[in-house]
Amino acid sequence: MQNEPGQMGKPTQQAYDVLILGGGAAGLMCALEAGRRGLRVAVLERAEKPGKKILISGGGRCNFTNLHCGPENFLSENPDFCRSALARYTPTDFLALVATHNIPYHEKRPYPESAPGQLFCDRSATDILGMLLEECAAAGVQIHLNTRVREIAHDRAFAVRASREGHEVDFTGRALVVATGGLSIPKMGATAFGYEVARQFGHSIVPCRPGLVPIVFGRGDAREYCELAGVSAVVTASCGRASFREKMLFTHRGLSGPAILQASSYWKWNGGAEVTIDLAPGKDWTAPLRNGAGRRDVVAARAALRKVLPQRLADRWIDQHAPEDWTNRSLELLEQGIHRWEMRPVGTEGYEKAEVTAGGVSTAELSSKTMESTKMPGLFFIGEVVDVTGWLGGFNFQWAWASGAAAGRAIES
Repeated sequence: MQNEPGQMGKPTQQAYDVLILGGGAAGLMCALEAGRRGLRVAVLERAEKPGKKILISGGGRCNFTNLHCGPENFLSENPDFCRSALARYTPTDFLALVATHNIPYHEKRPYPESAPGQLFCDRSATDILGMLLEECAAAGVQIHLNTRVREIAHDRAFAVRASREGHEVDFTGRALVVATGGLSIPKMGATAFGYEVARQFGHSIVPCRPGLVPIVFGRGDAREYCELAGVSAVVTASCGRASFREKMLFTHRGLSGPAILQASSYWKWNGGAEVTIDLAPGKDWTAPLRNGAGRRDVVAARAALRKVLPQRLADRWIDQHAPEDWTNRSLELLEQGIHRWEMRPVGTEGYEKAEVTAGGVSTAELSSKTMESTKMPGLFFIGEVVDVTGWLGGFNFQWAWASGAAAGRAIES
């Protein structure tokens, strides 16, 4: 890529007002909002079809927003950055759009302990993608598929040289919107291209890492617990100040499930922070042993713990943590251990299994109201490429809608 005028030869140009790189959730939302305002909009999508991550989300049902979305549900070096966009385009606004297309949906708790407010399609995620594409078509948006950007330059307007089906195609636009997503799920085409564009125009990148991703045991924990693969329990997982009461799942390499995915976004893999897990939140499982007149031994402890944990996990825990004596003090320590299992992961399952990318284009160099660069007028960054990462449960989609709408409404006509 070049950021110098005159570096792209003499292209036969297709002229637009707005060029949007990426046809995912944020890009399509930006496109329809800009198109509604009479702007000539082109979406350049490198895949053979748009919205591929929309289609696989929520198990194919698309958890498209969360009723209780707020700034506290997001991570960023500037935790207040997302506040303006989220306030200007709310879940209610997106639901109004869903209603105009008569898309049936429901609020769902995947299990009783999970947080409320998660909205899913009754039928499939194709309803949401179809709605966005219909709105784009109605607004005159042109979507160019199988289009790979090769160069970007700027001289009063943005010039983008791309290749499509073996041919070079050149586009110009007064505004350029980067909606290329992050690094998660590379098998679906994720690349670092958006960050390269940002660097080309002088932007800083907050170091990226996999977010909402399973974590991997160290050697000691692996030896003790990997045989429990498939066992799940409702736990409270904490990392730093963040704490989540959700399901946890043992895997062949470590831990997964919503509680762990949530905590993983806060885990600094290059800093080695601990993840603390309460395996039996709200349960005083040793009380019968401490207060009763019955036996105090491994058999009694195993029976008591089986009442609050799956049998395989209860048995393994007692095997690994049985006290040398069975005094009240030893039982209190045994109780505390269940509620403060401190594990230090050696890594995560990486971008291949990460649902999002944490980090990204620094918000210090973007307008929180418009998502426009403070370094290059007419350049915008939206969605996952920005250093704003949501919790599990529809929050990342709401950020895509909100940041896309903010940019689409702000581009000068």
